[in-house]
Amino acid sequence: MNETKVKVENLYKIFGKRPGKALEELKKKKDKNTILKETKQVVALNNVSMDIKDGEIFVVMGLSGSGKSTLVRCINRLIEPSDGSVFIDHKDITKMNRQELLETRRKKISMVFQNFGLLPHMNILDNVAYGLKIQGVSKEERFEKAEKAIEQVGLKGWEMKYPEQLSGGMQQRVGLARALANDPDILLMDEAFSALDPLIRSDMQNELLELQSEMNKTIIFITHDLDEAMKLGDRIALMKDGKVVQIGTSQEILMNPADSYVERFIENVDKKKVFTASQIMRNPVALAKIGEKPETVMMKMDNHQIDSIFVVDKNNKLRGLIRRDTLEETMQEKISNISKYLDFNFSKSREDTSLEALLPPLANTNEPIAVVSSENKLLGVVVRSFIFEAITGGDQS
Repeated sequence: MNETKVKVENLYKIFGKRPGKALEELKKKKDKNTILKETKQVVALNNVSMDIKDGEIFVVMGLSGSGKSTLVRCINRLIEPSDGSVFIDHKDITKMNRQELLETRRKKISMVFQNFGLLPHMNILDNVAYGLKIQGVSKEERFEKAEKAIEQVGLKGWEMKYPEQLSGGMQQRVGLARALANDPDILLMDEAFSALDPLIRSDMQNELLELQSEMNKTIIFITHDLDEAMKLGDRIALMKDGKVVQIGTSQEILMNPADSYVERFIENVDKKKVFTASQIMRNPVALAKIGEKPETVMMKMDNHQIDSIFVVDKNNKLRGLIRRDTLEETMQEKISNISKYLDFNFSKSREDTSLEALLPPLANTNEPIAVVSSENKLLGVVVRSFIFEAITGGDQS
């Protein structure tokens, strides 16, 4: 399991002139509305704790005013927390002096904002290299890093253009390139794609996932959009009124919502687009080994009351499928093993195939779909009932 990269521990943020008094009342379990009424202080974060793993996309989502943007700004201390700790690589950023904080921001953290934040009088290359220039990096080195980042986000050839010559999606790619140029461990992305048109937004989400497969950064992504959270997040933290309501994978949240608020939040999610074959597959009830005698395989089918069985080799690679009627023929012909009569006309899928994509093949057969790895190893099987159980929340034990 990946090591914890960012640890948020009992974090509070209160806006106002007397945060100490409000914090005291908050720790007595008074709610934020009561505190606002009694002290005129605004509770933005209320005892927030979470562990974010190295290399994961961790999505923080919630409606406006839930505290998600305040949280991400407390992580790099653009906003000073009122109480609590934020550990980055086991070092508490809330206790760092100014120089230590600057070094951490320069070497470990970059941020991508919703409004791009590009300088209109600078070309794309200069925009991407600007942060490195401020750090005192030599011109040759910063341009080399900037050009690499520009190529990473698919804008090679646009270096000498100016922001006004680029579309919104391209400008956001420039913002992302600027964040990547410093090669940070952690990317903070605050509503980074919210200002984009839906199609461009979807393209940027896909691009981020593709980049992440190469970069393996720790990404903390802020959004109010549930579909975006489900698409991007390895795990999701759902916030309400400054508190974390639930943390889990999209599947965990869909199958086991923590309370009625989460239930309402997810009620319109199309589960067919969220779940994948790997999340609903199960071990086959029986397998045949290549080279086994037909009588042995038939016994397995009889014992488990099945009419077809997948055949694998000693390395668990899928070699084919054999059906009961074919097997009966081999036994009549006195064939010594099943290899000659393997059938390759069956459905199989990769582990990341969506439930939605599995529905058409399952509609036309009662046989299971084989779920295989890139090396064609059999990982599990999916039958029609598994999908309905996942969609309806039925027992999958």
